Amino acid sequence: MRDEKAKSNGIQWLPDVEDHDYPAAESYLRLLHPEEQVAAMVERLKLATIIQFKAKDIFRASRLSLLGVSNSHVDKDRKKIKKGLPLSPLLLVREETTGRVVIADGYHRLCAVYDFDEDAWIPCKII
Repeated sequence: MRDEKAKSNGIQWLPDVEDHDYPAAESYLRLLHPEEQVAAMVERLKLATIIQFKAKDIFRASRLSLLGVSNSHVDKDRKKIKKGLPLSPLLLVREETTGRVVIADGYHRLCAVYDFDEDAWIPCKII
């Protein structure tokens, strides 16, 4: 999924989510939801189509704080961006009861991209 929106700011993206991102999302989501519910969520994420949202809009919807470049994971992803290495799309979950978006996996990537370009289009899977 490399359309012109995703390429216009120079940030490269993988065509699909990396396999190791799903267990990471599952681990995080298990803190918020019962295990059987999480298993179903992860299966839905695997089947979801990749769509795009602007970095600033994901932050607004998640209500999270921006991690600084001093964070080692954010710094690692910023270095990938500068080297032209592709990043994995984010995994997002809509929490209808709270009206916010949970970043199940990709928070550090989001922070790195936002620091680079807050208007960047970010490929995501969202359920």
